[in-house]
Amino acid sequence: MNRQELVKAIADESGHSQSTVGEVLNSLISTVQNVVAGGDKVSLVGFGTFESTKQAERQGRNPSTGAPITIAASIKPKFTPGKSFKDRVNQ
Repeated sequence: MNRQELVKAIADESGHSQSTVGEVLNSLISTVQNVVAGGDKVSLVGFGTFESTKQAERQGRNPSTGAPITIAASIKPKFTPGKSFKDRVNQ
């Protein structure tokens, strides 16, 4: 399912227009990105938690040459599904 299909499905289920749902979805995505980028987490009970995690500098290998390389430390986004979401997927 792509973004447009998601907007249509939510609009059909909620009875709101696709443009309204699209605006709300844009706001949701933007807000989650800003909160997680700021170092906080967003928890949606039953769905999951969005947060950022620090990944330390580590050693890797160049796949072409096999030479060792250093992979810089970075901050990665992380999503942890909630129990209800996991249970629904595993039905």
